[in-house]
Amino acid sequence: MERCRKHTKLFVAQNPASRLRLMICVFLLAGMMSSCNDWLDILPNNEQVTDNYWKSKEDVEAVIASGYYYLRQAVPSFIIWGEVRGGTIYTTNTAAAYLQNFNITPSNTVCNYASVYKVIGMANSVLKYAPSVMTEDDTYYASIMNSHLCEAYFLRAYCYLLLVKNYRDVPLVIEAYVNDDAEYSTPKSTEAEIIAQVKQDVKDAIATGAAKTEYEDTDGLYWTSKGRATRWALYALMADACLWNHDYDECIQYCNYILDVEENDFSNRPRFISNPSQWFEIFYPGNSNESIFEVQWESSSKYAQSNNYGSLFAINASSVYKYTDYAVGKLIEETDEALANTVDREGRIGRMLYCSYKSLATNQLDYAKQSQLFVWKYKGTDVVAGDPRPQEDANFILYRVAEIILMKAEALIMKGESSWASAVELINTIRRRASLNDLDIVVEETDERTMLEAVMHEREMEFLAEGKRWYDLLRVARYDHGDGVYRQWFVDEVVEGNQTTKDEWIRSVLLDENAWYMPIPYSEIEINPVLVQNPYYGTTK
Repeated sequence: MERCRKHTKLFVAQNPASRLRLMICVFLLAGMMSSCNDWLDILPNNEQVTDNYWKSKEDVEAVIASGYYYLRQAVPSFIIWGEVRGGTIYTTNTAAAYLQNFNITPSNTVCNYASVYKVIGMANSVLKYAPSVMTEDDTYYASIMNSHLCEAYFLRAYCYLLLVKNYRDVPLVIEAYVNDDAEYSTPKSTEAEIIAQVKQDVKDAIATGAAKTEYEDTDGLYWTSKGRATRWALYALMADACLWNHDYDECIQYCNYILDVEENDFSNRPRFISNPSQWFEIFYPGNSNESIFEVQWESSSKYAQSNNYGSLFAINASSVYKYTDYAVGKLIEETDEALANTVDREGRIGRMLYCSYKSLATNQLDYAKQSQLFVWKYKGTDVVAGDPRPQEDANFILYRVAEIILMKAEALIMKGESSWASAVELINTIRRRASLNDLDIVVEETDERTMLEAVMHEREMEFLAEGKRWYDLLRVARYDHGDGVYRQWFVDEVVEGNQTTKDEWIRSVLLDENAWYMPIPYSEIEINPVLVQNPYYGTTK
């Protein structure tokens, strides 16, 4: 299978003003950017963007590049927010452990969302000012401008969906702030209002007709179609937002825009990797055919970009993020099943042995000798039993086709029993790639909870350490039909997986729905008099 090669990538910029003030500072290019390679090597002049800044298409590209740069800066938060409360990954890191143990306070740095709002600020600036550049630069054609708008819409919409999942209600800022006369006191908007804006942004992007299915392969760089927002990324984001908002038919529609070969017969359409032995190519070298959007790093001497995964996912006891005992039990159980279905017991077997995990045991198949399993997907190489990759430049995947398949399966389950057979087949597609047996479910004899647990288990194992688990659990709790059954399942899963605090404490905290979400950072409350704290956390530090 042809793979997209990982190559030199991403963006350099200086930090803008922090907090929710959104006084956006970005920086001019050192020179003209005649090729993609030039664009990847931005050198900042540390000049503030104002409405006088926007003179050329290169100026617009510089601001878009800064948006991707800040997205990369936010990845550590993506991992913490999406994982440590979910019971499959845990940390002993002091700041993140407070979130993990449901003891976080508004002054904890873990709940600081400044880097996410920086991305939003860059997107807002492009959406406001890019159209005016057409009158300044004769080479800035409408097609190029609209393509830039699509990227900005994606960045803003993705960030707001992430904020909704973590804070529920946050300030909805869709205007660009470029001078000190702007009004910074912005109240929170409701989840419904923010989701509506997310969906509108995606629709507006698609309506331009300029959302790319791939980017030009300039100078032999193949990462751009995975590291910049494409039509496929917009579809994936919309499916995600619709599933969160219980818009099941709409979710299925956008999943099909990616999955339906007849509907989207593009040679560059992301495609599911069905061969179990190729699962690891999703992570090494990355930018695989299955990928839809990845946050990119490049550790070459020219760019010297490091994601610090060497310490975050070290293959030893010093690792910041480790599998919980609960997750290890599931890994071992699934690996045993996969091994029974695999001829080459020493090779890669789907997403398990030498893929999702690695241990320090001399014989990895002898579980009795394993003291700990470690996250391997960000550290491994194409050598099955080889040492960890020397470079700390594994990408962070926001969306891949396997998730689209399971999004569709989940939406089908929630639509009702008549759709369950189709959902089972989709789940089995993922299981077969993992060298696992098909689900032992007879849809005529099962119930919604059993079906939902099946898709959630598959998501848990497929996306370990990819920043998905907490949101999956939250969706189950939000599916509750008023009898408390799904909420209880949600709490039980969190309790079972958590191994660093008392069960009684977790159960008491999660009785309050407001505790499912993080506090608004105290630093924002302090400077914004109209910003109201999540009621669970009061108004104190």
